[in-house]
Amino acid sequence: MRFTKLLLVFFFVTAISCAQKSPRKQADGKINNIMVAIDYGSPSVKGRTVWGDLVKYDKVWRAGANENTTISFDKEVSINGNKLPAGKYGFFLIPKETGNWTIIFSNKNDAWGHFSYKEKNDALRVEVTPEFVNDVQEQLLYSVNKDAIILAWDKARIAISVK
Repeated sequence: MRFTKLLLVFFFVTAISCAQKSPRKQADGKINNIMVAIDYGSPSVKGRTVWGDLVKYDKVWRAGANENTTISFDKEVSINGNKLPAGKYGFFLIPKETGNWTIIFSNKNDAWGHFSYKEKNDALRVEVTPEFVNDVQEQLLYSVNKDAIILAWDKARIAISVK
């Protein structure tokens, strides 16, 4: 009995200490009868300066933590007016200190982070205008609403129009 209790305590401590700091999350939904699925690691702000420090300006970012963020569409879509075939894409972002940010849908969707990112694998690049709000979104959050994919983290919000 004592051995069983010790074993349970060991597993409990191991589970807590090994828990992901940026857990994998999924955002799913329909936009104009198109199924959208987003899989991402969700880091937290934790009092850090996100934009320009943790996530560097003018550098490709994996738009999440750990493994690539991926976005899947079950039908051809139009992203901010640009055609993109149905499929699963690696999703990247290039934030800028001022002006529009660049979002990237990559044909390579199985990379670890942005380290193996290559522009030659781009399926689509689109400029988006970030919005900055007063409220802090502590954990990176993707959502699918009636006409857009929304990225919210720290004080930044990005809406990606999907048709």
